[in-house]
Amino acid sequence: MDLVIVESPAKAKTINKYLGSNYKVLASFGHVRDLPAKDGSVRPDEDFSMDWEVDKPSQKRLSDIATALKSSDRLILATDPDREGEAISWHVLEVLKQKKVLKDKPVSRVVFNAITKKAVLDAMENPREIDVPLVDAYLARRALDYLVGFTLSPVLWRKLPGARSAGRVQSVALRLVCDREAEIERFKTDEYWQIAAKLSTPRDEEFVARLTSFEGEKLGRLSIGNETRAFEIRDMLNGASFQAASVEAKPTRRNPGPPFTTSTLQQAASAKLGFNASRTMQVAQRLYEGMDIGGETVGLITYMRTDGVQMAPEAIDEARAAIGKTFGARFVPEKARLYTTKAKNAQEAHEAIRPTSFDRHPKDMEAFLDRDQARLYDLVWKRAIASQMASAEIERTTAEITAENGGRRATLRATGSVVRFEGFLGAYQEHRDDSKTPDAAAAAEEEDDAARLPEIVARESLKKRAVEPTQHFTEPPPRFSEASLIKRMEELGIGRPSTYAATLKTLEDRQYIVQDKRKLFPDSKGRLVTAFLHNFFEKYVEYDFTADLEGKLDGISAGELAWKDVLREFWTDFSAQVDGTKELRVTDVLDALNEELAPLVFPDRGDGSNPRACPRCGEGKLSLKLGKFGAFVGCSNYPECGFTRQLGTNLQAEGVEGDGSNEPKTLGVDPDSSEPVTLRSGRFGPYVQRGDGKEAKRSSIPKGWQVSDIDFDKAMQLLSLPREVGLHPETGKPILAGLGRYGPFLQHDGAYANLETIEDVLTVGLNRAVTVIAEKKERGGRGRSTPAALATLGEHPAFGGEITVREGRFGPYVNVGKINATLPKSKDPASVTLEEAIQLLNERAEKTGTTPKKASAKKPAAKKTATKAKAKGDAAEGEATPAKKPAARRAPAKAAAAPAPAPKAPPKTELIKAPKAKAKAD
Repeated sequence: MDLVIVESPAKAKTINKYLGSNYKVLASFGHVRDLPAKDGSVRPDEDFSMDWEVDKPSQKRLSDIATALKSSDRLILATDPDREGEAISWHVLEVLKQKKVLKDKPVSRVVFNAITKKAVLDAMENPREIDVPLVDAYLARRALDYLVGFTLSPVLWRKLPGARSAGRVQSVALRLVCDREAEIERFKTDEYWQIAAKLSTPRDEEFVARLTSFEGEKLGRLSIGNETRAFEIRDMLNGASFQAASVEAKPTRRNPGPPFTTSTLQQAASAKLGFNASRTMQVAQRLYEGMDIGGETVGLITYMRTDGVQMAPEAIDEARAAIGKTFGARFVPEKARLYTTKAKNAQEAHEAIRPTSFDRHPKDMEAFLDRDQARLYDLVWKRAIASQMASAEIERTTAEITAENGGRRATLRATGSVVRFEGFLGAYQEHRDDSKTPDAAAAAEEEDDAARLPEIVARESLKKRAVEPTQHFTEPPPRFSEASLIKRMEELGIGRPSTYAATLKTLEDRQYIVQDKRKLFPDSKGRLVTAFLHNFFEKYVEYDFTADLEGKLDGISAGELAWKDVLREFWTDFSAQVDGTKELRVTDVLDALNEELAPLVFPDRGDGSNPRACPRCGEGKLSLKLGKFGAFVGCSNYPECGFTRQLGTNLQAEGVEGDGSNEPKTLGVDPDSSEPVTLRSGRFGPYVQRGDGKEAKRSSIPKGWQVSDIDFDKAMQLLSLPREVGLHPETGKPILAGLGRYGPFLQHDGAYANLETIEDVLTVGLNRAVTVIAEKKERGGRGRSTPAALATLGEHPAFGGEITVREGRFGPYVNVGKINATLPKSKDPASVTLEEAIQLLNERAEKTGTTPKKASAKKPAAKKTATKAKAKGDAAEGEATPAKKPAARRAPAKAAAAPAPAPKAPPKTELIKAPKAKAKAD
């Protein structure tokens, strides 16, 4: 029997069916070991020696693999066909060598770009050895990420309290978002006008023409800069006679784009399906690993982490056959289309993302897939098949029109197009690129181009229906969405397809960026970190430097560069730069940040006054200051003046105007108590307050309410809570509606029932309140019942039992048996995969010392793995996390009658020191 190792249990199950009883397929559940999250795991002074750590869940899996290997004839490593997959195979092999179970058994490496029976069996017939240069590239990348994270992050903690971490790719991606925000802040809006005339032919067919020149002057977009000029031209055109000077119909062809790469799939899924990058990759992973299609498990798409745009010759032939069958012979071009990528540093090591079989039409697959899977598969199938279809044939018509009035002359242009043959447009149409600057006038011209013109004859007179000048203002470049940021990173050669989603998730988890209506806003913490790195580590957040380093890593993959030479070159300069910051004073840091972040920290007040003058005392000067919870703005005249202004409330993302000051804004006076009602900003966000001092009544602004909309009436509504709805008809006791720690609620006779919104709290009547309380009582009264499962993911491989996703009192979580693990805030409950759930549950069980299957008599001491778990999530970026001091133990109230037995020592974490690298000749 041969032992086959893959990453995921779903993949293992599928492949086992293809290979039969002579093979045993086991899953490693991703990486089996990693660098320990502590200083010294990579040692530059020891020729970049690296220590590897095997966590507790992986220890069990490796033991299972080692046991299975003893009774096997051969080891086949069949992990994913990329650098990470190669690294997992290498790690598994190294651990098995350490365990001395491999002996003289043959080892082979197989790769397949699609999980289909043919692809898997073909791969088994063509084994190879582990690709050493690809492993070297992984080691270099992992060491670089670790060294940057664990060297740069402590500098941030010392010099910029409140900062979380820095990473090699993460920090450059953050800079892109911050630079775009700075560009928006510097943008100066210009007014401009455009003039359109609604005309008609002698046959009374209307169309729109736009002004292009006036009295011999060719007009650009900003040429008409004010209302006076616009109305002057309008008045001239209102009295003018119009004639079609020329009409030209020009045929054009539009060619299809290539099949999806990782980044283009993420962009299209964002624009067309509303998926974020993580969700796109999770759904694609399921389609790749295999679905049960009519009793057979089969992978529906090829490997989804790729920057290649080509398809295999046999796939192209199949696509052309499917085009003829589905759309007709005319839609099949004479020659197959071949594509090359334009992305910087693209490796093109794998095929583009395509269906494993074009005969599996999306409509036929809907019965076997959930909604998201069906939609994404439909997108992949249509884009891939369109890439081999005939060009669209479009006729574009342009009519030049003259207008004359008393010797004054103007020229207008009308455009339109007609699709004569839809070609590939019959299968797939491109999404709108949200990375381009939005422009109302440009959008109107695009609509004109897409519109169909009536028949216009050259030199015929035209009738004027109306002349419409419209006012516009130039707009700043748009903020990045996840999709457009990924596109920009790819254009610059920053990161790799497998890292995009993880990089964006890290930035959100660190609260360096926030999303609002799918746009990315830099939080003030992110702006501070970027400004600090730009001033004191500029080289390492430069786009070209990061792209060049990616190019060197690719050179290692190709066997052109030695990985330790690349590390030495990087580390020599980087460590010297870090050493240079040891004498850096905090005041130097603040002076630099005050200057670079002036538009954010000291916004223009609009009255001509100095933005840095203290608004309270008038004598002090405002400056950034660093506190326990991060940066804030304070007065230099402290302690005489206690003015402060907070940063980091994300008000920009909510579209809220204001300077973020903690100075109260008076909304009115309570007529009953004569106390002032104010709007304030605190550490935990905005709130309203009545009166002053510790006894003042306060209420936070509820979720869904905009701070800019809070007026005196709304503030009084919040401050009047809880309100009495009425007396319960059965008990005669009052029912109260209020806003509590866990949201809107009803209270009656010591029991609580949830309401959905704050509006319900303010408007709910007695009848509805009685009904809600009764329904809550039927569900279990005051006792809390287990929430219903939102989804069932599968069985836990170690603990047994089904893993479910549930919505709890404190948010969504995953559950197996008695173990609950809270999902990260940024995680969509609908997007959790089985592998992610297993990892969360394993970490929770290890942290709490829980043994779900068989509870032992003595519980092992809970291991302190918070730092370790944190490091897992940061593996893609090699970030460090500040260590927490252990809490002091509380002394027992009374002496124990007998000494307690010594606690059982926790199992030792297996540390494996990587052997020193041998010369390339070996």
